[in-house]
Amino acid sequence: MATLFEVLLPCTFLRASAAAEAALDLIDELEDQLSVYRDHSEVSRLNARAPYERVPVEERLFDLFERAAQLTRDTQGAFDIATGALIKAWGFFKRQGRVPSVAERAQAMSRTGMRHVVLEREDRTVRYLRPGLEINLGGIGKGYALDRAAELLRSEWKIRHCLLHGGTSSVVALGTPGGHQRGWPVTLKHPWDETRPLGTVWLGDRALGTSAATYQHFDYNGRKLGHLLDPRTGWPAEGTAQVTVLAPSAAEADALSTALFVLGPNAARDYCRTHPEIAAVVLPPGPDATLVTFNLELDLFTLPLPAEEPAGL
Repeated sequence: MATLFEVLLPCTFLRASAAAEAALDLIDELEDQLSVYRDHSEVSRLNARAPYERVPVEERLFDLFERAAQLTRDTQGAFDIATGALIKAWGFFKRQGRVPSVAERAQAMSRTGMRHVVLEREDRTVRYLRPGLEINLGGIGKGYALDRAAELLRSEWKIRHCLLHGGTSSVVALGTPGGHQRGWPVTLKHPWDETRPLGTVWLGDRALGTSAATYQHFDYNGRKLGHLLDPRTGWPAEGTAQVTVLAPSAAEADALSTALFVLGPNAARDYCRTHPEIAAVVLPPGPDATLVTFNLELDLFTLPLPAEEPAGL
């Protein structure tokens, strides 16, 4: 997943080291299952076989595919895991961004979209209707791994208070830390100015995901084109600088931060209006843009103050 995962546990928990190692080992196992950068992974093998036959997949992975398909429907296609061909056409698979030709983009778009993926719940099989279509879980995989690790810590280690994150852009919180009843304080970074924190979100039994084109982008005719692609148009999404989503699960938070980044601030507001369990912090583009929040309780978000010293990420 090309990022650093960390587990924060109370120092009073005697088996903290062993519990953290178990959680991180599980994340390693999931990386080996989900990564499209490993030829032997289950997802890579699925991409190779599914255009030609129905392929059975592991139960939890099938559940993840179904969740992703539902999120695609809920966001009107703004989030889609069946975008591997499009990611490769734009060069982001190898982190070498480029503008594809009209023909390349059209070919990639014909091989993009969950509408071309058949999920059979009865026998947990997957079939692709288009050769060349590929699933890429980059927009939801980190969150899913964090959810699974948090589940492990809660069920097998009986841990009720901890924080897990992947690369600081995906976070899941269990309970609240001692002395902070509002939750775990997580500082939101500005997408291009690390000296300007956007504020602090307080997480308790909730997850957070952030999407921005901070690291993977390139300049084209005066435009900054990033790796967050709009599956509906085949072009990098524009019109948003950064989106942070709070959701019941890290998988949802990751996927929806991508979707709302693609949809833009107005559509993000409309989505949150009809999904009260989802909150969002949206930064529009431009140096003087004003931060906007949706469904976020006032006591769970604080703007940066000189005297404030949050123990954030």
